[in-house]
Amino acid sequence: MILDETSKTVKLALPIILGELAQMALHLIDTAMVGAVDYKQLAAAALVFNVMNIPFVVGIGVTISVSQMVSMAHGQHNGHKVSHYFYNGFFLCVFTALVIASVLLAGKGIFRHLGQDEEVVALAIPFMNYIGISIIPMILFMTLKQFADGLEYTKTAMIISLAGLPLNAFLNWVLIYGNLGFPRLELMGAGWATLITRTIMFLSLGYVILNHRIFSRYVAVRKTQWHFKVKTLRELLHIGIPSSLQLGMESGAFAVSGIIIGTLGAVEQAAHQIALSCASFTFMASMGLSQAASIRISNAFGARNRPKIVQIGKSTIATALVYGSICAVFFVSFREILPTFFNDNARVVQLASYLLLFAAVFQISDSTQAVGAGILRGLKDVKIPTIFVAISYWVVGLPVGYFLTFHMDLGPSGIWIGLTTGLTLISFFLIGRFFSLSKKQAS
Repeated sequence: MILDETSKTVKLALPIILGELAQMALHLIDTAMVGAVDYKQLAAAALVFNVMNIPFVVGIGVTISVSQMVSMAHGQHNGHKVSHYFYNGFFLCVFTALVIASVLLAGKGIFRHLGQDEEVVALAIPFMNYIGISIIPMILFMTLKQFADGLEYTKTAMIISLAGLPLNAFLNWVLIYGNLGFPRLELMGAGWATLITRTIMFLSLGYVILNHRIFSRYVAVRKTQWHFKVKTLRELLHIGIPSSLQLGMESGAFAVSGIIIGTLGAVEQAAHQIALSCASFTFMASMGLSQAASIRISNAFGARNRPKIVQIGKSTIATALVYGSICAVFFVSFREILPTFFNDNARVVQLASYLLLFAAVFQISDSTQAVGAGILRGLKDVKIPTIFVAISYWVVGLPVGYFLTFHMDLGPSGIWIGLTTGLTLISFFLIGRFFSLSKKQAS
């Protein structure tokens, strides 16, 4: 039974994982192609992505509420409710995207007050204009993706996400390096490429959902179901706000770690960004697994199938343990090769190779904590896990990292030790809570 549930979750997760990896690959492509120009431009891109990630993942947290509520309604075989949640969720995410983009554009002057290299700051401020605006189509794309994923139609968004990779790479090649008669825009070219790619992806998925027969039954009832309802918005926010806080505090911890390391120098920041990009890439698979388990548990929750909830949760935790172990071995084995894909500066590559050892250590904890948060979210258990995340990162992880970095003179490795400590605590907290709740679910 456990193996059967594992197979079903992985089958659902694979398209989500490929889609998530494609999204991360967009950043990796930008990072690698900008890094080929100059390491200070790489550091500027890292600074922007670190600051942008905090509000961006808050928006992603709101979109998660769409898949959760749609999946639960789907489990109840209530197509009208599915359509109603989708409509309210989409416009909630439109509002969220506009607010986030406005905050990023209005607050870009903060770069001047973070103790960063002056050249890096001068490059980062205009780059934020493009990335800030691109947040809008990206969050709206994720909203549509969550709707399709909640119905377990995960391949549609995956195909569009994968198609975005060659498009983004081509636009980068043209605009960063000035090919095909276009001006050489370097970092700003990467900003234009990201904005154009994200807009095309959103419009493409929107067209599919509005016109494909798979989704037609939910669009057909728009006259009766596409209206705002305060109760529905509250239900979405009940999941969306804690999910946003969880992801925001996690991303915020990593963003602050990048800013702290940036005060040590551009080389340290570039190396940190390389190691973090590699770790973030593998984490996308964990997130995909987490989302698949969350969708399946939410569906079972809507159908009131308690034994199935427990089986899905336990099998997914086991899968996360195996996956995290494989990633750890991979990072250790290829730590000296991976950084060379991003930059050829000897100091940057050497330091990034060293930091990848720490990234390897927390792979298991990172994978299991992601799954733990997902399976609890499927049970609509979001408030207590949010407290767990806050304590682990902001009371333990970052303070320990800061102390080791500056008071024990461990440099960037101090921050990574602190992050590893926080991730391990979160993993124990969330998995422990699931097993505690699972006893009630099975009874």
